[in-house]
Amino acid sequence: MLPEIRSQDIGDVELPFLYYPGEGPAVIMLHATGFLPWLWHPIARELAGDFRVIAPYFCDHREFDPEEGGLSWLLLAEDLAALVGGLGLEESFIVGHSMGATVASIAEALHGPIASRLVLIEPIFLPSGFYETGLTVEQHPLASKSIRRRNAWRDEIEAREYLSGKDLFANWDGEMLDLYLRHGMSSYEEPGLTLACHPRREAALFMGGMAQDPWPLLERIACPVLLLEGGRSENRLVIDLGRAASVIPRGELEVVADAGHLVPMERPREVLALISQFLR
Repeated sequence: MLPEIRSQDIGDVELPFLYYPGEGPAVIMLHATGFLPWLWHPIARELAGDFRVIAPYFCDHREFDPEEGGLSWLLLAEDLAALVGGLGLEESFIVGHSMGATVASIAEALHGPIASRLVLIEPIFLPSGFYETGLTVEQHPLASKSIRRRNAWRDEIEAREYLSGKDLFANWDGEMLDLYLRHGMSSYEEPGLTLACHPRREAALFMGGMAQDPWPLLERIACPVLLLEGGRSENRLVIDLGRAASVIPRGELEVVADAGHLVPMERPREVLALISQFLR
């Protein structure tokens, strides 16, 4: 099953999304920083039918400068709430990964209730002091790297070879890597490729994560919440998801063994099973 490509007017911009038809409630799936909704495809197509699946693309629907604070995740949370309202969704479920999980948390706390259940995969709940530092792009540990990311390859063969040599992609499911190469890159001149989410846009998204400390908001989330953590995720050194699960009134934590931060890309079948069990 391939999704339809749709968009929704959310007030001042059009927000594009992938749509998988189904008879049941809506499942909104939010991607990680710099990635794309197509990376939900192996999971979304299995949920479709029993659910309507909606996967928006939070990268280029707004213009923001990374040096001017980037694209605030508070604004992305407003956009998510506007999408839910614009589509007339009720009793929807929200599944988010990394940035998407954090945006979903902020949206539910500040604009909710918009979800009847949340699945938060490796949310970015950094220590509160981080949000008070006022880092520049060069000082931000992730924005400084993303803005310098390589952004040109001769063809898909060269791009695949390059990605396969990077630790970030080393443990990806094969289909996930194919989807990233097919949809995460754009032609700039035949047969050259660039990243669909430009490095400056990715840096703007990373910078926007500093706009809101999520910790004071977590106790406001009233719906059941499943947090998923990669057993090998380096984020475990700085992000305490056990604490998050205890702060969220109806939170529970599951650890996906042998997965890093990019849990859905590395363990899509296991993530699908956990999501299905929790939502059903």
